[in-house]
Amino acid sequence: MKLNYLIGTYECKVDVKGRVLIPSAFKKQLAAVINKGFVLKRAVFQSCLELYPISEWEELISKVNSLNRFKKKNNDFIRRFTAGVKFIELDSNGRLLIPKDLIEFSNIKREIVLSSSVNIIEIWDKDSYESSIVDSRDDFAKLAEEVMGEDDE
Repeated sequence: MKLNYLIGTYECKVDVKGRVLIPSAFKKQLAAVINKGFVLKRAVFQSCLELYPISEWEELISKVNSLNRFKKKNNDFIRRFTAGVKFIELDSNGRLLIPKDLIEFSNIKREIVLSSSVNIIEIWDKDSYESSIVDSRDDFAKLAEEVMGEDDE
């Protein structure tokens, strides 16, 4: 089963053990895939985490796996891309455990934001998330035009 997209941004708290309760709205959207587990990894461009339903991860990693490993830059990319990758399952209470190394990478304190990003969920420290939104506000109009504003064919 493949997800088309997720919708929502939710503020949550991480407990002292690094566990976070997944909001019920996300659980409903993930119902068809939740029992298969997730992959949690460092984001490439920001200091946040990315939570992939396993079906989405398998699709992405097959692209990565098709790279020629006899090219050094490909091998370097694969190593960095998969650094810190963890298989994650929700516990019986619907919580996921964020490993300590990923908490440190993303500077997660107690307050976090879970934000949908098409077919994955980004996990941010709340202050970092709010800063990234404010910092990018001025650039977003220009970025939107560049990315989405292609002339009709």
